[in-house]
Amino acid sequence: MKRSWPIPLVAALCLSGCPEDQAAAIEGQAATPDHHAQARREMVAAQIRARGVENAKVLAAMGRVPRHEFVPSVLHNLAYADRPLPIGHGQTISQPFIVAFMTEALQPAPADRVLEIGTGSGYQAAVLAELVAQVYTIEIVKPLGEKAREDLARLGYANVHVRVGDGYEGWPENAPFDAIIVTCSPEQVPQPLVDQLRDGGRMIIPVGTQAGGQDLYLLEKRGGKVVKQAILPVRFVPMTGKAQQH
Repeated sequence: MKRSWPIPLVAALCLSGCPEDQAAAIEGQAATPDHHAQARREMVAAQIRARGVENAKVLAAMGRVPRHEFVPSVLHNLAYADRPLPIGHGQTISQPFIVAFMTEALQPAPADRVLEIGTGSGYQAAVLAELVAQVYTIEIVKPLGEKAREDLARLGYANVHVRVGDGYEGWPENAPFDAIIVTCSPEQVPQPLVDQLRDGGRMIIPVGTQAGGQDLYLLEKRGGKVVKQAILPVRFVPMTGKAQQH
């Protein structure tokens, strides 16, 4: 079904982190579980549903996953703000709207097997894990991948499989995938990922450079051919590893 996508001006990932004065101001402040639950409800209503995300299961997943568990403790009180946040190693966690928007675009189904390139904090993988059967996620920055694996296990996401490595080549031994989500931007769509997408499957991926601009694309594989549609201007961290050689 063709959808009219919202086109707000969005910066998804590679934005400046929390200023040091803000971080210092909230350091040591403890939020209660009830506070976090209320913050998630407000996040879903004001940042996500109000901006056009309609899938009820995606909205429910966004309301369940504890985003504060995927950011440094000093930033817990900013965890449900409409902004990306730094997670170390020059990386960020995407703003909630982008996570929900990309998840909805994949049209996740309960039996799906999804590949994610760019685990980061593990938050996007956790949201997907609420909606699909299995999530395979790859992170090139070893400390981030290891921490994400620990956090996802601690929070009970047993259907998420984390690999530390170069995501450009995907995860061929577990292909084909029903859907692929990429949270870093190559200059062009990696062919190995296209090859690992099942026929009828969907891929959401930012493409472009920070200097030249990036767009978020939705790809659908039909009869072995790929139909590509630009749906949102974005700004993500660049894909590294083998992507730099292509």
